[in-house]
Amino acid sequence: MPSYYGLQILLHPQVYEPAEDTFLLAENLAVKEGDIALDVGTGTGLIALLMARKARYVLGVDINPLAVELARKNARINGIKNVEFRVSDLFENVSGRFDVITFNVPYLPGEPEEPIDLALVGGEGGREVLDRFIREVPRYLKPGGTVQMVQSSITGVKETIRRLEEAGLKGKIAARVHVFFEDIVLINATMQGGGV
Repeated sequence: MPSYYGLQILLHPQVYEPAEDTFLLAENLAVKEGDIALDVGTGTGLIALLMARKARYVLGVDINPLAVELARKNARINGIKNVEFRVSDLFENVSGRFDVITFNVPYLPGEPEEPIDLALVGGEGGREVLDRFIREVPRYLKPGGTVQMVQSSITGVKETIRRLEEAGLKGKIAARVHVFFEDIVLINATMQGGGV
């Protein structure tokens, strides 16, 4: 069983395996002691479990029921209790507001065919899932809270920052890593006029 950042993580062929985009997020998490955190598209649960080290409570959601089952197993294996996982299409089964919301964005253009594709394919133009997330996320963010999104340069980082502004969020590139033919970019966004 592979280990990431001191956590034992079971993998599944139909659940996105932690990769460069996951690690970029893992190494730059904005979560603070006592935060209430949400991990959208939780996959193996790795990011949610890492946030649970500091957060008071973490909710991890995924559209893929296999991912949710796997993430629950990973929480049990690591003895992490302050985390909950549930099936949700973005915010469909989420209520309340959070200090930190993370999302490793699916960004390939196309339509998902298998469960694993849900982690990779972001709709016909590659931005559909991302744009829906941006439109909906302000309702779930506490004042002064932070949204952290990992996306590929393929999908248009400037476009994401522009859309965040339209939604009342101030976004900036917090970190990036170059992989093959693209940059994987971490964007941190906060409510306009809120704390940083």
